[in-house]
Amino acid sequence: MKISLSKSLYTKGLQCHKALWLKKYNKTVLTPPDAATMARFKEGNVVGDLACDLFPGGREIPFKGTTFSQKIALTQEWLDEGLNDIYEATFEYDGVLVMVDVLHKKSNGSFEIYEVKSSTEAKDIFRHDASIQYYVLNGLGYDVSDVYITILNTDYIRDDELDVQQLFIHVKVTDDVLALQGNIPATLGKFRETLTDRVNEPDIDIGRHCKKPYPCDAIDYCWKRQRDIPEYSVFDIFQMNQTPKSVQLYKDGIVAVEDIPDDMKLTDIQQAKVDVWKAQEAVINKDAIKSFIDSISYPIYHFDFETLGPAIPKFKGMKPYGKYPFQYSLHIEQEDGSLEHKEYLANPGQDPREAISKRMVEDIPKDACVMAFNISFEKSIIRTLADNYPVYADHLMNIHDNFIDLAIPFKNGDYWMPSMQNHYGLKYALPATVPEMKKAYDDLDGVQNGEDAMRMFVHLGEATDVDEITKTKKALLEYCKLDTYAMVKILKELRRLVKNL
Repeated sequence: MKISLSKSLYTKGLQCHKALWLKKYNKTVLTPPDAATMARFKEGNVVGDLACDLFPGGREIPFKGTTFSQKIALTQEWLDEGLNDIYEATFEYDGVLVMVDVLHKKSNGSFEIYEVKSSTEAKDIFRHDASIQYYVLNGLGYDVSDVYITILNTDYIRDDELDVQQLFIHVKVTDDVLALQGNIPATLGKFRETLTDRVNEPDIDIGRHCKKPYPCDAIDYCWKRQRDIPEYSVFDIFQMNQTPKSVQLYKDGIVAVEDIPDDMKLTDIQQAKVDVWKAQEAVINKDAIKSFIDSISYPIYHFDFETLGPAIPKFKGMKPYGKYPFQYSLHIEQEDGSLEHKEYLANPGQDPREAISKRMVEDIPKDACVMAFNISFEKSIIRTLADNYPVYADHLMNIHDNFIDLAIPFKNGDYWMPSMQNHYGLKYALPATVPEMKKAYDDLDGVQNGEDAMRMFVHLGEATDVDEITKTKKALLEYCKLDTYAMVKILKELRRLVKNL
């Protein structure tokens, strides 16, 4: 029995037969892609469309409004016409359906396959993706001379105009693809054997393959629903490397951190994580926290950026996935506790980098005490702004050099609550120190985290309805404002803890 497969199902099966089976027969247990994932898919489509410009004069097989049979027939029709470049060329062989991102016909009549990825690295899984395309076309009798993975060029720096020829690089993987061909028939055979039983899902245990090469959309089903892995488990203590201790503990029936044997050999960091979790008691090193508080001078400029890192460099001087800030919030705290708030939100269609640099040096004086949570991110953005705009560089680097990291007490383990597990990010530190602030984030409309902010700013650039634009801007400003206000509240709680020392 021939069971049809696509190239995406083929690569899913390479990761896990059970994931393949669930995708075919029990999709309802899979976690649907969230808004952030959908945004990445959309950006990937933009990259794919742009890569077609490398092969001008081609035509694209329409995805919507055509059946796969019609796609295959149209591909053949265009090949018969002598078209040299076809985007999404569609073929079926041995029950496997593939859509080739770019099929290029050379002057000698042979073909080249170009698999386009919105990545800066030609990953091994991409080679498998390309190999099944070669298998299908070769099986149909096409002379495929070479196979390429087309990725984004990390050395490319955009000028005023986007240079598509420089934006992409082609990585030749023909030899790798040919080396994989011998395994494909047996692999397909195993997939079909798995899929022959439509009732009983494969009995495949959890492990490292659940997250490599991609986080599987069946993780919640397999880990939480089927095996009752707790939210904080042995998998959070040990890295999922080639020989993970977590997997061995799991096989021994141990998944809860509190059940890890006392005599198990652990690193100092692992032992500390296990000890504090087992004790289920708060760790508050008041002396260390007081030392941190004493390092702060007033006024304090609580600062937070929101940024975008588009795959396609949007402005001059940017690289693929280069980050640029589109928004910031600033709470200025005086020693008496009084607050002043300042903010900036860019217009989506304009390059905001120079304007945001100018506003920063206006809002934050030199030698100010600037505070952020995990300062490495903010500092990296400021360094890039200073490089791009020399007129503001001296002031920007002064701001850069005067950052204090509010994450330090949490990062160093001087403040720890069981609810934080082994994390010290803001989304864990805030509800641990100021529980009532969680509701403030929950009550936000439309933008409740950084991923939402990025997505909504992109959406803002596409919106045309005045009321929708006004609502989106308000949501972005309220979210970013809450982030810096949250820092004010965390610092206030830390000061309270050491007030009498």
